[in-house]
Amino acid sequence: MKVLTVVSHPRKDSLTFKVADRFVQGLAEAGHNYEILDLHGIGFDPVLKGADEPNWSASEQTFSPEVELEIKRMKEHDALAFIFPVWWWHLPAMLKGYIDRVWNNGFAYGLNHLHHQHVLWMGLAGVSKEQMKKRSYDEMITHLLNVGIADYCGVSNSKVEFLYETLDSNPSHYELLLDQAYRLGLNYNKQV
Repeated sequence: MKVLTVVSHPRKDSLTFKVADRFVQGLAEAGHNYEILDLHGIGFDPVLKGADEPNWSASEQTFSPEVELEIKRMKEHDALAFIFPVWWWHLPAMLKGYIDRVWNNGFAYGLNHLHHQHVLWMGLAGVSKEQMKKRSYDEMITHLLNVGIADYCGVSNSKVEFLYETLDSNPSHYELLLDQAYRLGLNYNKQV
């Protein structure tokens, strides 16, 4: 598979990027091709403006050059992975804006749907598994990503994985998280 791996974090030296590096290492060892898309690195603008507003009355729509470029990039891959910190029990604004603008009517939903076989959402949570479950945040996020976004856009093989307690400064805990990311890459098409 050719996996577009979208990473959303403002710092390249973050745990999010270390997780992304280990994830794609696993992908490569499993024989997959990949491309890392660093949304902050390319200067992606997450704000939906008029040119990218869904036109419900048109059968086809031309979007802004930035969105057309990202649609082209998505078409070159047959699977997706998203790696991001969980902020306020949701996607970071940058990643939410990417989905708002790029996963647009006529491409991702409406008359057409995404052609991608699999999508994996990897959320780095600063809290423990128990804290995520306490108010069903894990279920809420999982339902939103798997059903509200992926399934709505035609991707039935969607999975959410959380990496917990990412604010723990213990190096051995970080190694466990990085190993989890590696295994998710290594077993990508078996788990999703």
